[in-house]
Amino acid sequence: MAPDNVPAELRRGVLIAGAGVSGRGAAKLLAALGVAFSVADDNADNLAAVAQETQAQAMSTAEAERALSQFSTVVTSPGWRPDTPLLRAAAEAGLEVYGDVELCFRLDRAGVFGAPRTWLAVTGTNGKTTTTGMLAAIMAESARDTGLDAVACGNIGLSVSDALLSEERVDVLVAELSSFQLHWSRELRPTAGVLLNLAADHIDWHGSFAAYAHDKARLLRAETAVAGIDDAEVARLVRESGRGDVIGFTLAEPGENQVGIKGEAIVARRGGEEVELASAAGIEPAGAAGVYDALAAAAAAHSQGVHPERIRAGLAGYRVAGHRGAVVHSAGGVDWVDNSKATNPHAADSALAGAGTVVWIAGGQLKGAEVDDLVRAHAHRFRAVGLIGADREILREALRRLAPNVPVWVTDEADPARAMDAVVDFAATQARPGDTVLLAPAAASLDMFSGMSQRGDYFAAAAMRHS
Repeated sequence: MAPDNVPAELRRGVLIAGAGVSGRGAAKLLAALGVAFSVADDNADNLAAVAQETQAQAMSTAEAERALSQFSTVVTSPGWRPDTPLLRAAAEAGLEVYGDVELCFRLDRAGVFGAPRTWLAVTGTNGKTTTTGMLAAIMAESARDTGLDAVACGNIGLSVSDALLSEERVDVLVAELSSFQLHWSRELRPTAGVLLNLAADHIDWHGSFAAYAHDKARLLRAETAVAGIDDAEVARLVRESGRGDVIGFTLAEPGENQVGIKGEAIVARRGGEEVELASAAGIEPAGAAGVYDALAAAAAAHSQGVHPERIRAGLAGYRVAGHRGAVVHSAGGVDWVDNSKATNPHAADSALAGAGTVVWIAGGQLKGAEVDDLVRAHAHRFRAVGLIGADREILREALRRLAPNVPVWVTDEADPARAMDAVVDFAATQARPGDTVLLAPAAASLDMFSGMSQRGDYFAAAAMRHS
């Protein structure tokens, strides 16, 4: 039987839409609380697995649509589009539809798992995982003072539901949240919310950039909002929010109620006074993108009263997750950097910014994204460019027009390992001491690789053969 403090809407019939990873997490959560629910999906294997694990009633989406009168709430997997027939029918029938993260937030705020947690949420088009990891590292250091354990969760490995169900209580949830998860959130109002940046992404799902940005901007409703004011779209949304208390972070010197850079220090300015939070030197990943993420994490932590000593220790001890800007090889004065996670031009722009002179390795599936602005902005830093993948010719044409003096080499090799070996061999002939060979493809990887991780792994393996 469900505890008395389970929200009333969950006592009147719950349908979980989707039996994938998110749906399975929601099912485990409700099963642990004794809440009755059913699961709908058209993937028979996933549906059978969830039903076996949780003893839930299983049905197809068509069956669920016919049975909507049995439910008052639909908990949807975040990737399910708003125009999915089942979700559209549920909304038209007056059912409340929200996502798994919203479910976790409501249950936590209701005290179902004890005293409500501190929620520190991070979103943006790029840098979410790094910022979340940095902030979690800082909060883990802060636990030395507070005794409050912290964990990174959400889209960073551990689901929010698993964090709530952990046998050892976690007091601080540092959650990376996607635009999909935020779209399906209604009451979510974290203790602190960080909005890093915005660029066109997932437009096919959201329908427009405005709708995508609107969903991301839900984190500006947090008790404490932290925003990357160097980003024009983020700055606009901050102005439109009408909030005068948003903490801005910037690569420039900070103004009032901002965190920024002064000399080589990360500095917070409030009430006319400045506090040095950490060094901006030696941040991993290297370059402006890494410092930007560190500013966001430091600003969020400082807003929660974390001592600068703990912020410094957390940032100093943080090591970048795989394929997000790590130096995978150094030889002959050349650093080889794997930023395979840069799967769109906006992410590649962040990776290239402040990187010095680079031999750039790029290419893959651009998915219709424009690359002219990216090439134009960084043409001055290219020693040479090596191109692979399905849309290599689009990049070659942009480079021909906008960086005509840069040596460009293209491989038509279709085998992923041989293609990466070939482009890395080219990069090795071009790089000079002090340069960086940077894999920042500006494109998705599934034209040639099983994913961005395999692409980065092949790059690292090929790089290490060069001394």
